[in-house]
Amino acid sequence: MTDGRVTAARVKHVRVPTAYGVVRGAVERGVAVFRGIPYAAPPVGARRFRAPGPPEPWTGVRDALAYGPTAPKRPYAPPLDRLLPDPAVPGEGCLNLNVWTPSPKPDPAGLPVLVWIHGGSLLHGSSAVPVYDGTAFARDGVVLVSVNYRLGVEGFGVFPDAPANRGLLDQLAALAWVRDNIAAFGGDPDRVTVAGESAGAVSVAALLAAPRAAGLFRRAVLQSGVPAAVAPEAARGTTGLIAKRLGVPATAAAFAAVDPEALLTAQTEVTGGGDPLTGRTSFQLVVDGELLPRDPAEALRSGAAAEVDLLVGATTEEYRLWFVPGGLTERVGRLKLRLALLKFRIPNATARTYRANRPDATPGEILGALATDLLLRVPLNRLADARAGAPGASYVYEFGWPSPVQRLGACHALELGFVFDTLAHPDTVALTGPDAPQELADAMHRAWVEFAATGDPGWPSWDTSRPVRLFGPAGPALVLAPRDDELRGWEPYRSART
Repeated sequence: MTDGRVTAARVKHVRVPTAYGVVRGAVERGVAVFRGIPYAAPPVGARRFRAPGPPEPWTGVRDALAYGPTAPKRPYAPPLDRLLPDPAVPGEGCLNLNVWTPSPKPDPAGLPVLVWIHGGSLLHGSSAVPVYDGTAFARDGVVLVSVNYRLGVEGFGVFPDAPANRGLLDQLAALAWVRDNIAAFGGDPDRVTVAGESAGAVSVAALLAAPRAAGLFRRAVLQSGVPAAVAPEAARGTTGLIAKRLGVPATAAAFAAVDPEALLTAQTEVTGGGDPLTGRTSFQLVVDGELLPRDPAEALRSGAAAEVDLLVGATTEEYRLWFVPGGLTERVGRLKLRLALLKFRIPNATARTYRANRPDATPGEILGALATDLLLRVPLNRLADARAGAPGASYVYEFGWPSPVQRLGACHALELGFVFDTLAHPDTVALTGPDAPQELADAMHRAWVEFAATGDPGWPSWDTSRPVRLFGPAGPALVLAPRDDELRGWEPYRSART
């Protein structure tokens, strides 16, 4: 793996023209890599809280040899910082992207393109995370594009004098850049797949529901994230708390005058508390009436983006990344479990089924399994159900290989090194341990490649038999309606909530 920097002494350079000027990348491990290409103007000064504008054209050749600046952010808090390394690159032009391609030349046929939108709770992450290295995709014939976008209050704070969902607008601008420029890198603008994990998957779901994104991609991948957005009034609280801490009005004009480091400090203090049980203050996408005219879950269930092929799934034990490192699993006893069931109005019969299927599980593990399904597996299954018979096919997977690191099991984010085939990188090893099965990475990565190339990852599309590709410790396997008794237990919950 490289660190994102190359030297002329040991690499071959390649040049590609874009709509804004020529960029110079490098050939690394047999593929051409271009890093830090601006797709929009730097969001600083008067642009800090505005919708993204086009980058300034340049003359001559612009080096694209190192990752560009990342959005303002702070690292994950301990102990997650050791499991989820999150590099920061200084600079102001954070609206940039990277391209890995096997053929940096226009081709009438064109190669499939996969655009990656990183996760991180809309607060963390970047395209410079080494796990997202796109070499394996380019090696296997897919042009990989990874994108930075504004985070935190700059990207998702809700103000009366600024557009909402600015980070999502950034992603939309990046997809428009791909449409207009990717052919010069050997990609086919008519064969674009947009993919993301966690908050990146929530973003992808919102793009599926956004009328302005129509036609920018043909396929989509949601990894451990679901369609979700809230009303603006429900999301203003986080912005208001930061404003109160800073002693300024909750307006974009006032926030733009605040020093970026002071703003980050206040944001971290406001969003850093809580846990998965008590909840925490956070940022969310909002139904703003413009980019998102309606709730994405409702829009997709009603037929939005029905022509787009969809690949969705989650890990078997998502909760363990959030529960285990901080000891929450052990702190949940029978009383806390009972109170949580009441708080979230989970039917007693549903909880009994989970207990019966896990006779050796602790109360914390039972709660984690319920939370995983409530927040991810159930809504993803329902999304696939709603799309049955749609022009675009739907495919469902589950990642079940358990990490031996800190008893994390098949936790949130564990599948990323398998999808990108980056198991050897030390940042991946922090989560997987040193002996993760390469054969499983080969299979999972190949499925994503095939989906981007053909729309078919290699197993049956979703129908009444509910086929799921399980990437587990015994290798890939097709399972019909896994743990269907547990899923059926949520039907009373849906009836009560709708």
